[in-house]
Amino acid sequence: MTQLHTLQPTHKLKSKKRIGRGGKRGTYSGRGQKGQKARAGRKIRPAIRDLIQSLPKLPKSQRKTMKKFKKKLRKTG
Repeated sequence: MTQLHTLQPTHKLKSKKRIGRGGKRGTYSGRGQKGQKARAGRKIRPAIRDLIQSLPKLPKSQRKTMKKFKKKLRKTG
């Protein structure tokens, strides 16, 4: 019967590749030089977020009047 301390894995575990840590390609390691994509933990901001933030915030009462105004525009235009 086999014992636990004698067991060995059937294949070697593949180590994760660490990017941007120096090495043969230099300090940039395929990331380019500066910019958001070269930084650690890079996250690209969604374009829709900037579009939403550019629109003004309206109070509820003004939103209702805007809806009514848009309906009138659709009927006449």
